[in-house]
Amino acid sequence: MPLPNPVISAFFLEASVGQRFCLLHQPPAGQAVLGQVIYVHPFAEELNAARRMAALQARALAKAGFVVLQMDLLGCGDSTGDFADASWNTWLQDLALAQRWMHQHWPGQLWWWGLRAGSLLAAQACRANTVPAHLLLWQPVLLGKQHLNQFLRLQMAGDIVRGEPSRGTAPLAQLLAQGESVEVAGYRVSGALAQGMAEADLEGLPAGSQIICLELGSPAEDGGGLSPALSGQIQRWQQAGCTGTAHLAEGAAFWQMQECPDSDAWVHTSLKALQAASARGLP
Repeated sequence: MPLPNPVISAFFLEASVGQRFCLLHQPPAGQAVLGQVIYVHPFAEELNAARRMAALQARALAKAGFVVLQMDLLGCGDSTGDFADASWNTWLQDLALAQRWMHQHWPGQLWWWGLRAGSLLAAQACRANTVPAHLLLWQPVLLGKQHLNQFLRLQMAGDIVRGEPSRGTAPLAQLLAQGESVEVAGYRVSGALAQGMAEADLEGLPAGSQIICLELGSPAEDGGGLSPALSGQIQRWQQAGCTGTAHLAEGAAFWQMQECPDSDAWVHTSLKALQAASARGLP
C-alpha cells in the first residue's frame, strides 16, 4: 500500500529586509515527526537546474516523517530583491531566520541539507551555533574560492561564444576584491557576496558534528570511487572530532543541466542515511 502524500504549503517569512519565499513539506497527517531538515540551495544557475531533484528529495523525506523547509535566499527565486542585492552575510542571516522558525514550530533534531555551494553556507551556519550539528551534503563544494573562480570562468566561455577576446578572470576578481559588482552569465555578483564565498570552507565544525556526504560516482568495483578531495575532507573532519561518512550516488550532474534524467539514487541514499541516524537516536 503506498504511503500517503506529504502536505506541501507555500508562504513568505518576514526578514530584516523584505520577505523570503518558503516551501514547507510536512509528513502526512497523523505521522510522527522524525526531525527537521533545512535545504540550502546552490549558487546562481545551479539553483534552477537542481529544483526538481530538490523537490523529489523533500517529498521523499516528508513522506518518511521529516519536516523539510526550502527557502529561497535573498535575491533568489521568489524572494525579495535581485541577485545583486545579496551578500554572504545576508544569506547566513536568512539561514538563521529559517532555523529559528523551524525550532519554533517543529520538534526533533535539525539537519542542514546543502547542495554544492549551499554546503558552505550550511557549514558556516553550524559554526555560528557552536553546538554539534548534523549535515547532509550533496556534491559539496569544499572551497568557496575555487567555486568562485570556476563561476568567473563562465565569462571567458561567453567571450568565446560571442567571438570576443577573452578577458580572463583576473580583471573580474580584482573588481570584486575592491568591493565592486560584476556580471557573469546573467548574474550580477556583489563584492560582498564574492568575498564571503571566497573565504568559505568546510572546516571548523563543532566537535561531535555528524556529516553525511553524497558524491556523484560509481562503486570502486566498477572503476569508480570517492574523489581524493572529499576523502581528505572527511579525514580532517574525523581528526577534528566529527563523524564524516560518504556515499557514491550514480546518476547525472543534475545541478548543471536544466533538463536532466532523475537521479533516484541520491534520493534513496539520503533517505536511508537520515532514517538510520534517526533510528539511532542521535543527540
